[in-house]
Amino acid sequence: MITLKEALTLPAEALKEIRDDLKKEIAAKKELGAYVEQLTNQPIGEYGEGIPIALKDNIQVKGWGVTSGSNILQGYVAPYNATVVDNMLRHGLAPFGRTNMDEFAMGSSTESSFYGKTLNPHNPKCVPGGSSGGSAAAVAAGIAIAALGSDTGGSIRQPAAFCGCVGLKPTYGKVSRYGLGAYSSSLDQIGPITQNVEDAAILYDIIAGHEPKDSTSAAMAHESVADKLNPDRKMTIAVIENYLNEASPEVREKMLEGIKALQSAGHTIVYRNFINSKYDIATYYVIATAEASANLSRYDGVRYGNRHNSDSLKEMFIQSRSLGFGEEVKRRILLGTFVLSSGYYDAYYIKAQRARHFIKAQYEAIFQEADLIFMPVTPTAAFEFGSKADPLEMYLSDIYTISLNLAGLPGISVPLGKNQEGLPIGGQLIGQAYGEQALLDGALSLERALGL
Repeated sequence: MITLKEALTLPAEALKEIRDDLKKEIAAKKELGAYVEQLTNQPIGEYGEGIPIALKDNIQVKGWGVTSGSNILQGYVAPYNATVVDNMLRHGLAPFGRTNMDEFAMGSSTESSFYGKTLNPHNPKCVPGGSSGGSAAAVAAGIAIAALGSDTGGSIRQPAAFCGCVGLKPTYGKVSRYGLGAYSSSLDQIGPITQNVEDAAILYDIIAGHEPKDSTSAAMAHESVADKLNPDRKMTIAVIENYLNEASPEVREKMLEGIKALQSAGHTIVYRNFINSKYDIATYYVIATAEASANLSRYDGVRYGNRHNSDSLKEMFIQSRSLGFGEEVKRRILLGTFVLSSGYYDAYYIKAQRARHFIKAQYEAIFQEADLIFMPVTPTAAFEFGSKADPLEMYLSDIYTISLNLAGLPGISVPLGKNQEGLPIGGQLIGQAYGEQALLDGALSLERALGL
């Protein structure tokens, strides 16, 4: 598959051929289910001329359906473009197809999607990760030049690791959330999933920047990073030792290979520890579900959501939500409503916000002596469909990614190699807030040192 960097140099005629070829490839790989269109027998959505970029089904494109992988939004048509879409169009890129996702970005495998699951291109018995599983699978399968996803607790980095792609979660606020279907407003962030680190930097430069209509957008001028990439820059990189030791043997083996590659590239490696990751999980699910219960309250069958015939507005509300939402979304709404309820707000939500500040302080302490942090993306390689029927087991697949969102920091998943079954394993580098330049320099250095 042609890279984004290469596509930017092509004339319009060549891009049209690429779009036509992509449609043929997508049709040939229908069973993958990376695109919503593959799962619904619809023609691939296309937005005029430009370099085709796949979009997760929670990013609005004017005139397109957008459903966040849910039944409750069937029939909804976006009335405006998300900021990232307008930014893409200004730079000669164009939306191309909607990628499958876990419903309202709540999941780690795409199994909660209303449309059905997406398969991992490396092994169809295994999940592609989530919630941006469709975007990662499309890039990995060669049916997308690049794609956009969203990351609330690892939903770009985890599927990128499972599918062998590069996935970048920018600093919170660097890429506008305007036009993104909200899950947890203080954690959500749009970012690129690409074939390599340089493409991730290029796409990040295109979509980043301040958006006045977005109150969470960072009010600062964006400085390009792709034209300043320097893989020869030497840095001090902190490895989180207890996370490394807790990972499965196959992940630990590839992480150790990554550490050796970083040392061979001239970086200084130091070892540090974080508190038990179970506190990250508890903090994340209190805050994320609390914000989700508020954000999803608008889907009531009156303002948003499918309407159901009934004799009263109350019954319409109940029917719309009970029939429109899947089990995982209902579970998180109920949990979020509980932690915000009278008598439990201080015990859970306020305590979680205090823990969030403590988690951020841990990162800040390590960044006093290191430029970047290196740790696993996931405890294991991609797992098989149906193997994590217990929701708590599924939540633990994001155990190494969620703290990054709580702290609002940038992180990137880079492929480290494959296990004996041929499944990709990724490692993630983490940078300081607004430190995407150093982060991408380090990621490019790792990518080149590994020769992958």
